[in-house]
Amino acid sequence: MPFLQVNVEQEIQKQRENDPEFKKIWDESRAEYRLIGEMISLRKKKKITQKELALLTGNKQQVISRIERKESIPTIRAFSRILDALGYELQIVKKKSV
Repeated sequence: MPFLQVNVEQEIQKQRENDPEFKKIWDESRAEYRLIGEMISLRKKKKITQKELALLTGNKQQVISRIERKESIPTIRAFSRILDALGYELQIVKKKSV
């Protein structure tokens, strides 16, 4: 039996168009993943290892790794602690008009 080639992005888009609940959950997850991606970029830009970041935040390296692999979504408190260790802070900013 041959494998069926699937365009994942196209399938996700179809699902988003046909299922409002899926769209809501998907869009929320993208925001979380975008924040984690920014955190990873900041860590790498500062040339800090996961182990060093863990020490700075009072976590284990495995905790930082799970967050970066998106296997675990940190609480706002934990995320703020990580950003603080990197020299950043969370802020609430009004969205730009679309």
